[in-house]
Amino acid sequence: MSQQDLAAGTSAAEPAAKKAAPPWLWDLLLLGALWGASFLFMRIGAREFGALPTAALRVTVATLFLLPLLFWRGQAPDLARIWKPALTIGVFNSGLPFALFAFALIYINSGLAAVLNATVPMFGALVAWVWFGERPNGSRLAGLVIGFAGVALLAGRTAGLKAGGDVHALWAVLACLGACLSYGVSASATRRYLQGAPALATAAGSQVGATLFLVLPALWLWPAKVPSLQAWLALLALGVFCTGFAYILFFRLIARAGPQRALTVTFLVPVFAVAYGAVFLHEAITPWMLLCAGIIVCGVALSTGIVRLGRGR
Repeated sequence: MSQQDLAAGTSAAEPAAKKAAPPWLWDLLLLGALWGASFLFMRIGAREFGALPTAALRVTVATLFLLPLLFWRGQAPDLARIWKPALTIGVFNSGLPFALFAFALIYINSGLAAVLNATVPMFGALVAWVWFGERPNGSRLAGLVIGFAGVALLAGRTAGLKAGGDVHALWAVLACLGACLSYGVSASATRRYLQGAPALATAAGSQVGATLFLVLPALWLWPAKVPSLQAWLALLALGVFCTGFAYILFFRLIARAGPQRALTVTFLVPVFAVAYGAVFLHEAITPWMLLCAGIIVCGVALSTGIVRLGRGR
């Protein structure tokens, strides 16, 4: 083969290599699928266990999954160094939001809860504004307004804000928003107190803290009727795959792709959650819900800086 042929073959292979999907893309898709499935499993479990036992079992299983991994990798000293902030932050990044979402999923479908969960970056921006004085620019501020307008429209039609509406659905929506606010607080607290801490130690410590926060209330409210095998398996999958493994995947995604790209998983989670709910739970997908989801996604994209208006000033 001539040098010209080799050069031609090399130049032809270069565009194909450039078009190959980056390795982190598969992590992103898998993480979106896992976190989307968490709403399905929570809904199945919460129906029989109740909200607090569901959340407690989720973090307990995740703890039992992460702690042996932590010791196996020799990172126990790292956890010992950061245990106070890690356990405290675990209340806000796992314990409280998991309990609120489990409560909400007793009364609203998993797709709606996942759409509301997409507002987490907006709450994160608000908390960072208050905590660190990071005032959003015009584009991000517009995103916050658009995103919360989408939430108001979604709640107004589905959550009992009209006369004669379902008050339980209203409380469920408020619980979802409270969970998103808790996530926002935990993100800023992690940045403030756990900057540079090993990801596995942070994840394991947060799950231990969440377990300690939930265990006593969960035992007090433990269901009198023994839950079915399906409910137990749902919570086992929720703890191992959607919490323990997903946390590891999320931190690896941040390391590989950066926090900005990792944040785009927010857009994938509702897609998977709505699909799972429709297929496995036969949940209805209404045009109004899709419209409001689109408005919320636009707001999130602007408020996080992924999309900018004009020059983004």
